[in-house]
Amino acid sequence: MTALAAYRAARDLLIRHREDYTAAMTDFRWPEMPEFNWALDHFDDLARGNKRAALRIVDESGTEVSRSFEELRVASDRAANFLRRLGVGRGDRLLVMLPNRVELWELMLAAMKLGAVLSPATMLLSEADLKDRIERGQMRAVIVDAANVSKFAGIADGCVRVSVGKAEGWSNYQQAADASKDFKPDGVTRADDPCVLYFTSGTTSKPKMVLHTQRSYPVGHLSTMYWLGLREDDVHLNISSPGWAKHAWSCFFAPWTIGATVFVYNQGRFDADKTLATLARCGVTTLCAPPTAWRALILEDLTKYKLKLRELVSAGEPLNPEVIERVKAAWGHVIREGYGQTESTAMLGNPPGQPVRYGSMGRPLPGYRLDLLDSDGKPVDEGEVSVSLDPRPAGVMAGYAGDEEKSKKALGGTHYGTGDVASRDADGFFWFVGRTDDVFKSSDYRISPFELESALIEHEAVAEAAVVESPDPKRLCVPKACVILKPGFAPDRETAKSILSFTRTRLAPYQKIRIIEFCDLPKTVSGKIRRTELRASEAERRKSGQRGENEFFETDFPELLDSART
Repeated sequence: MTALAAYRAARDLLIRHREDYTAAMTDFRWPEMPEFNWALDHFDDLARGNKRAALRIVDESGTEVSRSFEELRVASDRAANFLRRLGVGRGDRLLVMLPNRVELWELMLAAMKLGAVLSPATMLLSEADLKDRIERGQMRAVIVDAANVSKFAGIADGCVRVSVGKAEGWSNYQQAADASKDFKPDGVTRADDPCVLYFTSGTTSKPKMVLHTQRSYPVGHLSTMYWLGLREDDVHLNISSPGWAKHAWSCFFAPWTIGATVFVYNQGRFDADKTLATLARCGVTTLCAPPTAWRALILEDLTKYKLKLRELVSAGEPLNPEVIERVKAAWGHVIREGYGQTESTAMLGNPPGQPVRYGSMGRPLPGYRLDLLDSDGKPVDEGEVSVSLDPRPAGVMAGYAGDEEKSKKALGGTHYGTGDVASRDADGFFWFVGRTDDVFKSSDYRISPFELESALIEHEAVAEAAVVESPDPKRLCVPKACVILKPGFAPDRETAKSILSFTRTRLAPYQKIRIIEFCDLPKTVSGKIRRTELRASEAERRKSGQRGENEFFETDFPELLDSART
């Protein structure tokens, strides 16, 4: 059996068992293939002569561009020949920093065809971030939108420099249109050859360099396709920005695994009403959105939009049951959550046709076996979500580039530890507790920040919240909530009292939030909250005895204190 035949057989099995979870888990095996190039073997075969839309990009002005599978096949061949002409070849690393425009998809395919290593970068990176990526990532080339070439002044002089648009001193990508439309690879692509290099968001240190192979991401996303529940005739919108792993998950690999249309809606700032109107006008059938987008969407009257949506999913962080209920009441569909990392493909999820436990991460997806382990590596009911490496799932990374010690620690044992803590119920559903370094003890009780944050954001005034431990002489630590308010609410005593009172009706006594502060939340460039920064700031403040301008303690509200204090 050829590599393509093995890949397609595994894909087709998951399609047949789309709503039969037990059969999918029992029968699925990752395809074995010593050689494989997803772009050349699968995409080109799917695309040849295929006039269906592979990619539709709509701007908020209403302007739309569309490319068929065949058009992208030819354009990516030209792009590969163009890059080869500039000296880019097999194994070379390409930093690509582009917004959602057609050229991004052409270049992603082209890099794979060449056997080069694609390193997607978000448009939000600073010059220092880019310098670090070019140097530590040993980039051979940088490809950037013309409007952003100034960020690379003096830091990319040793690289092949390609501008999408005219820029002095840079090769213009428009010249790719003159390259040959017939691409011939310079040799076979081995399945374990490097393919994608991602930089993690780095909440505590410099970003790690996550390396995926020509098998781990292209083939590994069979699990992602299964979780999304995609069909060939779907128009799939994934609300994610280029540069992040989730963009490749659901704006590239998973939809094109089955031949669905990738739909992109470009807008300067997320607008729920415009997004919903675009979903209706453009016939989007499947939608993947992060919790922040779902929370914004439910503020609209969802019933006024005539939509064709069939599948709804969410990933990135746990979604509040209230949001799922609101959407189900309006549209009759349940948002299905999924879980994975930059280091993997989708590994946990609620597949279509299966019962959904609101707030659950779901169950292991086909090809993944997950255990909960304590710090000694022993199975427990609540512990670190750990991926069994016997057999090793195709979707797990090759390792951390440039860090053999960290790679060995992550992948050298029986399991890959995700760093996330969860519990598992009797039916096999996983429930997120927190990061291994986020869970803390208060009066000998284990506190999961996520549970407290879930209660906080149900309050009408709370837009976003982060809970961290605050040093306390009596209880060791107490929960403190750092809160961003919605527009129209004042950061005053009455608001603080209302939120504290509200959460006490939803949390156990030992989980009580003892301090609340209205403030900004420090975040990484990917939007993850820098909890280590919040912890350090809180420890210093309590040590110095200072009090924030918009900080309130439970002792400020005698009427909230219980007679029997916990």
